[in-house]
Amino acid sequence: MKLWLIAFLVIFRQSSCLDENEKDNFKLMDWSHLQQIQHDLKDANTGHVADDDDLDLDYETVARIASLPLHCHSVEYPNKLNQVLQDETELHSPSELHPIFFGCFDWHSSVHGHWLLARAAALFPDTELAGNVTKVFNEQFTEEKVEQELKYFQRKAASAFERTYGWAWLVKLQEELEKSSLETGSRWNVILRPLSAHIVSTWKTFLPKLVYPVRVGEHANTAFGLALALDYARTIGVQDEAFENLIAFNSTEFYQADKLCPINYEPSGYDFLSPCLQEADLMVRVIQDEDEFRGWLETFLPQLFDPEFVLQPGEVVDRTDGKLVHLDGVNFSRAWALYGLAKRLGGEDGRRLMEMGDTHVRTSIDNVVGSDYAGSHWLATFLLYALEKRAEVQI
Repeated sequence: MKLWLIAFLVIFRQSSCLDENEKDNFKLMDWSHLQQIQHDLKDANTGHVADDDDLDLDYETVARIASLPLHCHSVEYPNKLNQVLQDETELHSPSELHPIFFGCFDWHSSVHGHWLLARAAALFPDTELAGNVTKVFNEQFTEEKVEQELKYFQRKAASAFERTYGWAWLVKLQEELEKSSLETGSRWNVILRPLSAHIVSTWKTFLPKLVYPVRVGEHANTAFGLALALDYARTIGVQDEAFENLIAFNSTEFYQADKLCPINYEPSGYDFLSPCLQEADLMVRVIQDEDEFRGWLETFLPQLFDPEFVLQPGEVVDRTDGKLVHLDGVNFSRAWALYGLAKRLGGEDGRRLMEMGDTHVRTSIDNVVGSDYAGSHWLATFLLYALEKRAEVQI
């Protein structure tokens, strides 16, 4: 076991013994000593990957990534509330408004940080990491806290709160907790259901009103939300056929006829999602027939079938800027979309897309753990999700 992992586990255990003032200092400590420099194993002549061990989802890698939400889930400030106030009575601290999801800078980052922890525990059960996650979840997921989270969403002014990016990560978390319940018998899924059920109900009301998709590279991107929602709707323990059919209908109406997506215009300066690839990432779930999907993709993104096509990763100049650091996220989200396409297409096309995804991950992987809080409070989730999608590819 590497020294950084031993150090992290010791630090995490010791933090539980600190008094309140010491805990505050612990939360804000410099975590740069946890950053592990990944080795670059590209062949200098061909640019092909000589060894991909640096992208494996082993225990040490997952524990390193999970160290970030284990740290920030309880860090209340700085905080971006994105709150519409009706009057002064609604002025409360983040932890009063959101007793579960108040950490990691904003609500959606806290939610997907909890997803990361749930996924990490599922990947490596019966480990110290899983034990630490269980301890956090037992404290976080209580009926009283969920009731307060739900109360916030039931306000009239909050009907569009976190629509649809935060909604998507909430149902992704619910999906993972449903799976965890089947494997471990945990009850966190049952406890969180009132909140996720409200989100799904709100989503079902909203989708028929959405005449056009939102095609940006940030939070409001429609395709991203629908992709995660579709996974949720198909999950054992959920199996919401009405929601699944609604998502499939909207996706088909919005995207089935799209052609020649201008991916060469990407990325925009603040993108953390690729509008073109995120749409493909949704349609790979929606279009079931193999020939139909390939035909759609050849029409929508013909560049991906050109062996000479090069998609340059996003470049970040200042990682202390919360908007500019989005481009590290676009590298990871592009990668997970490329891996999904590689899995579906297979063959030479799949191998090429997988290498393209690897290039994007390697561009930003060293800038997650130990980076400025502007990125570290959320990038860990994007990295783990990309590496998980990569692990699913068998070519």
